[in-house]
Amino acid sequence: MNVTLAKAGSKMKVIVACEFSGIVRDAFTEAGHDAVSCDLLPTESPGEHIQDDIRNVDLSKYDLMVAHPPCTHLAVSGARWFTEKRKEQQEALEFVQWLLDAPVPRIALENPISIISSRIRKPDQIVQPWQFGHGETKAICLWLKNLWPLVSTELSEGREARVHLMPPSPDRWKERSKFYPGIAKAMATQWGAEWFSFN
Repeated sequence: MNVTLAKAGSKMKVIVACEFSGIVRDAFTEAGHDAVSCDLLPTESPGEHIQDDIRNVDLSKYDLMVAHPPCTHLAVSGARWFTEKRKEQQEALEFVQWLLDAPVPRIALENPISIISSRIRKPDQIVQPWQFGHGETKAICLWLKNLWPLVSTELSEGREARVHLMPPSPDRWKERSKFYPGIAKAMATQWGAEWFSFN
């Protein structure tokens, strides 16, 4: 594999799939790149956003895609319901495979511990929020294409499983699905500072 550094100061075109919060999109924008988020829901943060199914978007014009496919039917935390939702699970896996096969040179797909590992392939990296300044525990798996594993930026002494302690509420699923700004910043600064072209 030949790796050539891109011209200094050049911008990546980044799309963040299945993101309504704008957290990852905004991190890449703040790092100087052209970033857009895409989700069926409207964005919660001002910025470039495509409100649509990512499968309807022309992805060939992007340099990097960060994807957060819904984990409802994939996460092993819901294993006790797996036998009741085989159809939904298969559709979710097909969507993950579609994202991984997308015509984008660099891809990072994020999900918790899930059946992606056994049904598609194991992740390239597993990180924890406490490695990036958030005092929480939550295994975050990353499936990477033409990207280097992230390097920890700020170790936190906290080790609380916040998402599991959230009380029931109508918006609980939205709060649980929001990504960690510290990890988003690491993605933008580490993958975006000098982005690579693979030949």
